[in-house]
Amino acid sequence: MPPLVPGTGRPYNPVVTLNGWTLPWRMNNGVKEFHLVAEPVVREMAPGFKAHLWGYNGQSPGPTIEVVEGDRVRLFVTNKLGELTSIHWHGQRLPNGMDGVTGLNQPGIPPGKTYVYEFVARRPGTFMYHPHADEMVQMAMGMMGFWVTHPKTKHPLIDEVDRDFCFLLNAYDIDPGSATPKIMTMLDFNLWSWNSRIFPGIDPVVVRHMDKVRIRVGNLTMTNHPIHLHGHEFLITGTDGGPTPKSTRQYEVTADIAVGQMRQMDFLADEEGDWAFHCHKSHHTMNAMGHGVPTMIGVDHRGVARQITKLIPDYMVMGERGMKDMTEMEMPLPDNTAPMMAGQGPFGAVGMGGMFSVVKVRKDQKRGDYSDPGWYQHPPGTVAYEFTGALPDPARFKSESAGSMPAVSRPAQDIEVKVRKPSGGHGSH
Repeated sequence: MPPLVPGTGRPYNPVVTLNGWTLPWRMNNGVKEFHLVAEPVVREMAPGFKAHLWGYNGQSPGPTIEVVEGDRVRLFVTNKLGELTSIHWHGQRLPNGMDGVTGLNQPGIPPGKTYVYEFVARRPGTFMYHPHADEMVQMAMGMMGFWVTHPKTKHPLIDEVDRDFCFLLNAYDIDPGSATPKIMTMLDFNLWSWNSRIFPGIDPVVVRHMDKVRIRVGNLTMTNHPIHLHGHEFLITGTDGGPTPKSTRQYEVTADIAVGQMRQMDFLADEEGDWAFHCHKSHHTMNAMGHGVPTMIGVDHRGVARQITKLIPDYMVMGERGMKDMTEMEMPLPDNTAPMMAGQGPFGAVGMGGMFSVVKVRKDQKRGDYSDPGWYQHPPGTVAYEFTGALPDPARFKSESAGSMPAVSRPAQDIEVKVRKPSGGHGSH
C-alpha cells in the first residue's frame, strides 16, 4: 500500500509497510481513534503458498499504526478469536492499566468482546504491538504489528528522510504441504519471514538515487537476526528506546537485531543498482524444504540412483554438488508448499528464500513513486564476466604450522576398564 498521507491531525511524512498497509483512523473531539480486530486470516506468504494464521484486520502482521507525538489515541480492540487475547503496546510510555498484560494490568478480552485502550503518544519512535495472552500460541500464529510515532516538531536526533519503510521479522513452523503453523516450536522454525512474507514474495525497497532512506525493523521471532545491506553503509539512528545519541552512531553494513528489539537504519542511497538486503544467517535465507536434507556433497551415487529409479521412477538425486542445482530443478512439491530456494533474477536463479529482498536504487525514479522499476541496466563493462585466456598456476596453501608449542605425546598403552556393580540396591548409588 502507498504511504497513507494524513488528512486530519498534525502532518508528517508517512511510512511504507513492505507487503502491508497503514490503519486508517478518525478524529473524534480531538482524539485519534483506531479499530483493530483480532481474527483468523489467510496470508499468502509467497506466490502459490498460503498460510492459515491469526492477525488483525484481515492480515498478519496487522496494519501499521501511525500517530504524532502528543496525540491522544483511542484504540478499539475486538476479539474474534476462540480464546482470550489482549494487546501490549511494546515500548510505549503509558498508564499501567493500558499496558496490555492479561491478568496483571487488565482482564483478557473474551471472544466476541471489544475493549478500549486510550493514552497519549508521549515520545517519538518506532514500536510494536502484540498479545500478552497465550503468547506462545498467538505470536506463533502471527499476531503482531508495527507502531510509528512521528515527532511533532523538528527533532535534533531524528532527521527528515525522503522514504521511510518498516517491516517485522517473524518466523513460522509450517510443514510442507500444510497451512497452519505448529504452535509449540521453540527454535526449529522453517519459515523466516518479513511481514509474514518469504522470498521471492517480499517486495523490493524502491528508492530514488540520492534519497535519504530510513528502514525500521522489529524482531518478534525467537532468535537474533544480523540484517545486512549491500552497496551502502547505514547508521543506527533509533531503537525501541528512542533515537540514539549522535555520539554513539557509527557506519555499519550489518545490524544484529535481538529478540524483542527494533533498529532504525538511515542511509543515503547514492549507489545505483539492485542491492541485496537480507538476514546474514544463511539458514534464514532458505525455505522449509531445506531442513533435514543430509549432506551428499562429493558422494557419487549414480549406481544407487539407477537402482532406486527402477522402483521410484520420479526419484531425484539431491545435493550431490551442493544445493544450488535445486533452484533450477522442476521438483514435484506437495500442494501449498514454497520451494526451498526460489526467485529468478536477470542472470538466472537467485538461490535464496526466507528473509531476502532487494533495494532498488534508480536515478529516474520519480519522487514518491514506489513502483518496481524492473531490473537494473548495468553500464557497459560493469558486470563480472568469464575469462577465457591462459592463466598461470595460482598460489595454493602448502602446509600447516607447527603450532604455538609441541603437543604432549603419550605412549600407546592398553587400558582395561573394570566395572563393579554396587551392592545394597538403588539406595546406595
